[in-house]
This record gives sequence, structure tokens and C-alpha cells, in this order.
Amino acid sequence: MIMNILYLIAAICFIFSLKGLSSPETAYYGNVCGIVGMFLAGCAAYLAVDVPFGTSDLWFSLVAIVIGGGVGITIAKSVSMTNLPQMVAGFHSLVGLAAVLVTFATYFAPEIFNIASVDGTIGKCSLLEMGIGAAIGAITFSGSVVAFLKLDGVYGGHNVSSAVNAFLASSVVSLITWFVISESIYALTLFTLFAFMLGFTLIAPVGGADMPVIVSMLNSYSGWATAGIGFTLQNDLLIIIGALVGASGAILSYVMCRGMNRSLCNVMFVSGANRTSKTYNVVSKSSNSYSFRAGAPEDAAFILKNAKSVIIVPGYGMATSQAQHSLKEFGDILKKNGTSVRYAIHPVAGRMPGHMNVLLAEAGIPYEDVFELDEINRDFASCDVAYVVGANDITNPATKNDPSSSIYGMPVLEVEKAKIVLFLKRSIGCGYAGVDNELFYSQNTMMLLGDAKKTTESIIKAL
Repeated sequence: MIMNILYLIAAICFIFSLKGLSSPETAYYGNVCGIVGMFLAGCAAYLAVDVPFGTSDLWFSLVAIVIGGGVGITIAKSVSMTNLPQMVAGFHSLVGLAAVLVTFATYFAPEIFNIASVDGTIGKCSLLEMGIGAAIGAITFSGSVVAFLKLDGVYGGHNVSSAVNAFLASSVVSLITWFVISESIYALTLFTLFAFMLGFTLIAPVGGADMPVIVSMLNSYSGWATAGIGFTLQNDLLIIIGALVGASGAILSYVMCRGMNRSLCNVMFVSGANRTSKTYNVVSKSSNSYSFRAGAPEDAAFILKNAKSVIIVPGYGMATSQAQHSLKEFGDILKKNGTSVRYAIHPVAGRMPGHMNVLLAEAGIPYEDVFELDEINRDFASCDVAYVVGANDITNPATKNDPSSSIYGMPVLEVEKAKIVLFLKRSIGCGYAGVDNELFYSQNTMMLLGDAKKTTESIIKAL
């Protein structure tokens, strides 16, 4: 009775946690709700297995929780905001691996999990649940590891034929069918290995510009893997948690794909392969046909002193240079001068969903000053200055002007409509999509080449 009540309260906490995480203003309380829910869920789990106090099993599990929690706290405290996407991908991989390990533990000791029949065999329905949970978990694990390596710049990716993915997927389905029919350990081992390979081949070709969608999708996978564990363990709370995470991750993936005007299939199976197989020569295009106007921080400061409205567009360049705190000081100075300052966020800016929002919140930038693409795009036309900080693909006019471009049709922040565009970038090279940005060569654009943080600090001094 007490266990069921705790599970119910924990489930409610997780629902309120997701609700709180939907806005930066309530994200803190959402996290607290999630922590409370997880603590209650852990207490209920001990009540469910009825482990006597003082036994070695109880203390072993408590020691494992303390060690794991200590490692998690250490990682969370030490990781920089720039590397937050890598941390998220890494944690997703652990959820997937847990699903695989629970499946094997259940297979070898079904009586402990109350799924063994009188003759010691496992029911067909339980075998199917185990198979699906292990397959999704294995795909989540290897896919998240690849995403971690790509986000960290260790692994660049490879082209993978669609036929390979189709073969691996069909093999996984066939082997799960064999596993359900025969309860064979060989089938379980084989489809798990094939699923590990499928996770790698699915994520390896995806381009860097699409990694926010992939991180969101892997988040969804980890939820479905958790739900699979819940069915295997006959644990209603795990099923609820998995459904919440899986559905929210899937919805977020859809929203981000819509923000790129593409389908998830296109992100996974088309664009990644194309991008990794192409090479681009931006220098020759710039030197032969186009020229750009480079400026100094002092020039930018003079323009900003006379501006009445400024919209700041952060991108991954802000994250790499850790310029968010300088931007906060920069914005405060402009506000004291009577300038309207707002921040424009694109759905896929950065390398994970909400990456820019997190960085701006860390710097203490007011939530009411931050606007999404749909809310602020129409205001660029009446804006004096668009201050772009390392945001390349999400500001590229080629999405509207060049039907042959790989990013054609993707909704972008229309910064080119501002009276003056101040573009902070290390170089005039391509973004993650590998497409030259027409905005660099526009007559109303001034390029401020160099580290975004140092450039902003120089502008602050000049102001």
C-alpha cells in the first residue's frame, strides 16, 4: 500500500518536473520536483523487493547509489556549459546500457523478477518486452556514444549506406522473433550486438548541424528504453517515466525538425550522408566573386552608440568563446544608454535543444529579454542593429534565395533585414551545414573577425 502511494506521488512529481522544465523561469523548481520524485521512487523500490535491513544486498546497492551519485555530482560540477551537450549524450548512453543489462539479468534470473512460469521458462509476452527494451537500449547506448564523440570533436563521422541500416534493422527484428519463439541466449546476444551496430550506423553519417535533433531523439530513445525496462520488471512507475521522457523527446525532435523545415528521416538518412561527402572551398568563392566588409570593435561601438534597438543572435560561437557573460555586460551598457536590447533564439542554435537558453540564463540575462524565432523574426526589419555572435547556418539567407542549397527552406532568423548587421565570427568559413553564408557579403553587414568574447570586451571598452 505504502509502495503504491509512493509510486503515485513520484509519478506526479515527474509530471510536474516536465511541466517546470518547459520554461527557464520554472526550470529550477522542475528540477527539484524531479529529484524528489526520484528519491521517492528509490524508497518505493526498496519496499517492493522487501530487502531486510542490514543484509549485504541492501548495503551493496546503497554503496552503488552513493558511488554513482558521487560520480554524477562530480561530472555535473566540473563540466563547462560548452560541453553540456556531450554530458547529456553521455548520460543518455548509460540509460540505454542499463536497459540492456537489466534484460540480461532478467533472462538469467527470471524468478527474481517474478516472470518465470512453473517450469522455469519465461512467458512470450515478457520475452517480447525484454527484446524490444534491450534493442532500443543498445541503439541508444551506441548512438549516444557516437553523438558524444561527434559533439566533442573526436569523431567526424562516416557515410553509411541505407542498405546497411536496413539489413541491421531487419536482422534485429528477425532475431527478436527468434528469441521470443525459442528463448535462446544466442538470439538475445546476436540481436543485442546487431542493435549496438545499428546505433552506430544510424548516427555516424549525421552532420554537425543536425546534432541538436539527434540529441533530442536519443533522449526519446532513452525514455522508450526505460519503458521497456518497466514492462520487463512489471514496474508501473518506470513505464510512466519512460513514456513521459520518450514522448517529450519525440515531440521536441518534431518541433526542431519543423524549425529546420525537414523531416526526421531526412535528417537521419539523407542530409548527413550528403554533407559528409561534400567539400567546400569558401576562400575561392570569397576572393573571386565576393568581398566582405571587415570592421574593428571601435567601429562597432560607434554604430551601437547611435542605435535605438539591438537584437543579439547567439550561436555556437558564443558557447565556444564563453561570451555569454560579456554579452550580459554589453547588453546592460546599451540599456543604460536607452537602447532596447533583446535576444533571438533559433530552435536549433547550438548543439542541443535549449543550449543557448541555458548559456544566457547562466549569465543572468533576464528571461523576458529572450525570444524564440516566431516571436521576434518580424522585428528585424525595424531593428537598427543585429548583433550576431557565431550563429552561421541559422542566419543564412540561402535558405530562401538558393533552391540548390542543402539548407534551402529552413526557417532562419531574418537578420539581413536589420539596418546594420554586426557579425562576430572567427573566420568567414562555413557553418556545420557546409554552406557559405551570403550574409557575410551583404552591403549592410560588418564582419568582426576574431574571438567573440574578446571582440565583445573590446566593444565594451570602447562604449
